[in-house]
Amino acid sequence: MGQGRWRRVGSTLWRAGAVWAVSTLTMLVLAGILPDFKLQSDDGDSATRIAVTAALGAGAFGVLSAVVWPLLVRALLLVPALVLGLLAFFLNGSLLLVALRLIPEGRGEVGVETAVVVAAVMSAVASATGGALAVRDDDAYRRRLYRLADRRRRRRSERADERGGGPVTPGTVFIQLDGVGHDILRDAVDKGLMPTVAGWLGEGKSGATHRLTPWRTDWSSQTGASQLGILHGSNHDVPAFRWYEKDTGEVMVSNRPASAAELQRRAIERTGDGGLLTVDGASRGNLFSGGAEQLALVLSIAARRGKENRSRAGYFAYFSDPANAVRTALSFVAEVFREIGESTRARVKRRRPRVGRGGLYPFIRAFATVVERDVVVAAVIGDMLAGRSAVYADLVAYDEVAHHSGPTGPDVEKVLARLDRSLALLAQVAERAPRAYRIVLLSDHGQSPGETFRARYGLTLGDLVRAGCGLPVPRRAQRTHSGAEARATVRAALHRPVEEGADERRPARRAEPIVLASGNLGLVSFPDVPHRMTREEIDRRHPALLTTLANHPGIGFLLVRSAERGPVVLGARGVEVYPAEEPAGLGPLADFGPGAMEAVRRTDGFPHTADIMVNSWYDPAEGEVLAFEEQIGSHGGLGGAQARPFLLSPLALSEPVAPGQELVGAEQVHHVLRCWLGEDLGPEVPVGDAHPAGAENSQVTACEAVAEATVPVDDSPPNAPGGTAFAAVDTAVQDKTH
Repeated sequence: MGQGRWRRVGSTLWRAGAVWAVSTLTMLVLAGILPDFKLQSDDGDSATRIAVTAALGAGAFGVLSAVVWPLLVRALLLVPALVLGLLAFFLNGSLLLVALRLIPEGRGEVGVETAVVVAAVMSAVASATGGALAVRDDDAYRRRLYRLADRRRRRRSERADERGGGPVTPGTVFIQLDGVGHDILRDAVDKGLMPTVAGWLGEGKSGATHRLTPWRTDWSSQTGASQLGILHGSNHDVPAFRWYEKDTGEVMVSNRPASAAELQRRAIERTGDGGLLTVDGASRGNLFSGGAEQLALVLSIAARRGKENRSRAGYFAYFSDPANAVRTALSFVAEVFREIGESTRARVKRRRPRVGRGGLYPFIRAFATVVERDVVVAAVIGDMLAGRSAVYADLVAYDEVAHHSGPTGPDVEKVLARLDRSLALLAQVAERAPRAYRIVLLSDHGQSPGETFRARYGLTLGDLVRAGCGLPVPRRAQRTHSGAEARATVRAALHRPVEEGADERRPARRAEPIVLASGNLGLVSFPDVPHRMTREEIDRRHPALLTTLANHPGIGFLLVRSAERGPVVLGARGVEVYPAEEPAGLGPLADFGPGAMEAVRRTDGFPHTADIMVNSWYDPAEGEVLAFEEQIGSHGGLGGAQARPFLLSPLALSEPVAPGQELVGAEQVHHVLRCWLGEDLGPEVPVGDAHPAGAENSQVTACEAVAEATVPVDDSPPNAPGGTAFAAVDTAVQDKTH
């Protein structure tokens, strides 16, 4: 053990010496190249003296970086998080100016303009050298985490002794792999891309510790609806990723801070409960808080102003450590070049389908796959070392890459492999945390492959809707087969020609439809009509529109509401199905699976469902859909793998669903996770008269209490009894953990 300790000390000293030497050499080179930068007195110095001066400057620069860096980062709390990450090198390099002032006898001088260049180059070289030598030293990183864990454990033990001790129940860490479908995870395990997950499933030498369960999303198969339901128990009135609300005249977008805050407020009002994480919880990298007190990178609080806004706190905590900044900055740059190389290969090989991946996308991808991943994982590690009871974190890397590269292939396989390494690190930290932790892995939706609607037909859904309404469309859309058919349908319906030049025949601008896309789900709203338009009203205003949409080969079905018979699903060639009348057949929904009818019926009941809901064509043989956005891996509607995410849970927790049953909807997933958080309480939560006094099981577990005391959210009024049951469980958890 002593020998290993001396080896680590020697390795650390060697790395520090190497960084110092390279920094000194860099300073000498810059002094020889830049005319306004010198390391000698006016009378001239020997080569040895100049080298010593450079070494002193480089040494002072290194010490200042280690001491002053955290203070600089803390002073820039109002700087946007992404800007702070990109400024990492420059913040560290600016300390060089101070270091030059510390060189004896004033031998270090630099011009004001040149100072910025010298500082940036010195910072980059020092960071790159240190990163190359130490950043990838996983053993050193792990040892550092273990030392932190031991300190936390000792402190927690001391506090427990002061309070009289007592057992500590296990904590739970929920890690959401955004967009990873059940089949994608299964294939990644089979290919050996995710050995950590494979070990949990017992596909290595040891037995299984986790079980894998698929679940089915709602019609709106996207993060906004799924995560709101999972964290807050209700995703009522979330028909898509983005939708138009006639009562306010606003477009709601799930990943817009103001919209996320409003959706979270509505969910809390409906359930009467704060969320999944209200008891000693932490929310990291999510759209919503889940009721947690510890928040970082949470979008629903990003619109707030003032000291209570901690949405970016995780970035500042992470980048305050120069080693973290270097580790992430180097990986960020590498990821940018990796994306450029992958997209270039895709163009050269003429892969299909393909979407544009230029502009800022390489940087956006690098931010999602590197910066967000590193910061969130570090925050979760901190939560485990602090012994928090429940943590929920979202890793968005796969989802971002799959949108542009497709749900399968070498691009996303690399991302999955790196995510697995993050899971391995969390599992290792959990072994040394001050309390036992159960790691639950889950996803919010999957992704379905397929080319875009525009690539296949030459026009967007918005173009098709405008053509069906008899409105002018771009010339490129006019020349397409779909555009020509739509215009012919309009002429036939109106029994008169449609002349683009006749301005008096155009509807007023306020009457033009608003067309929004959420993956392969489209929404058409008429903003000048204050209520949801009926089928009859749409036919009177635009007699060709519904026929044009329903008969288009790229559209699977439409949902509209009939004034006489309620919701109606329209398919090609006049096929109609009325969900409220318990139809004998599924009609155009047949290819979308047995749960499609229930999903459509539920969405029809939302107050803000669009006048026309449009779901794209779906090929059940290939699992392909047509995205109304520029994505070749999409989600948001019905069809294929996008509606089949997974839940990977430890065997120590109860079965998430009874044998032979299916877990359906994000709200049911919330109930399952809520049950698991209460299972460690034991038989301490009574449920009225559900079990008569004197019976063998007169008291039930917290999980059973939630299951028996709640009713489905959509069938209950706001502040339904479920909130009371959840509050009872939370109170019990509070008593046990504090």
